[in-house]
Amino acid sequence: MRTDSRTRVSLRSWLILAVPVVGLLVLTYSATAPEPGAAVAWQAAAEPLRDSPLASGGTAQLAKCGVNEWQRPEPRGKGEGSEDPQLVITSWGYYDPGPKMPGELRYTVRAAVRTDNRPLVLDAPVAEGRVTLDFYGPHGEGVRASARGLTATVVDSGPTGKPVDVPASGRFRVDPGEQLLLEVELPAGAVCPGHDLSDIGKCSDEHSNDALDCPTLTLTLSDPAIRAYRAGTADGDTAASFSDRLVAVFPEWNVDQV
Repeated sequence: MRTDSRTRVSLRSWLILAVPVVGLLVLTYSATAPEPGAAVAWQAAAEPLRDSPLASGGTAQLAKCGVNEWQRPEPRGKGEGSEDPQLVITSWGYYDPGPKMPGELRYTVRAAVRTDNRPLVLDAPVAEGRVTLDFYGPHGEGVRASARGLTATVVDSGPTGKPVDVPASGRFRVDPGEQLLLEVELPAGAVCPGHDLSDIGKCSDEHSNDALDCPTLTLTLSDPAIRAYRAGTADGDTAASFSDRLVAVFPEWNVDQV
């Protein structure tokens, strides 16, 4: 069943809908209030936090920590708010293998790229170095984690999301009515002081059934193919005015304005 990003979902029913979605990753997700003062620990720093490079590539936008900005970025071209093509967040959360299993704690976000009218062809790696991921705490807490310059991995539909081999053409094709599943990993270095990978997704009240008590997630990716798709048969001068970016926000509060 296709999910329409414009469907208005009541705040109190959101958590009920989100439980099976997050469960797709077999995640350890719990709503626990942070330690007193943890959410504002960044404010006590002797110097303002600065953005820093990530070992895995990209940049930790630590200067945004605690900034209470609007979760959906301003459009930067025509067609950015349209439904075709579309980026939809499907699940997110962290996986902790535990002391007896190999691997490390990982926090990943899953999303799907969908098209309606024409095929969309994306070069591999998808949106290389052009993916941004932001987590916002509830009730004006501001940014909990932020990273830009990430790269999406194309995965299969299995519960663990195994990476898909790149086609011989070096490109992934999204046909109308189909979807391309992506996974983006949030580096631990992009998490703001006072939080870690295990708690950035936690709600402010573990007993609340209100989405306003829980974080908001914003995922963006940019690719020249998206601009070309939106421009369609427009002439060269007009094509340059179209956006190359797809944006997904969950939960989306003002769906009528997207």
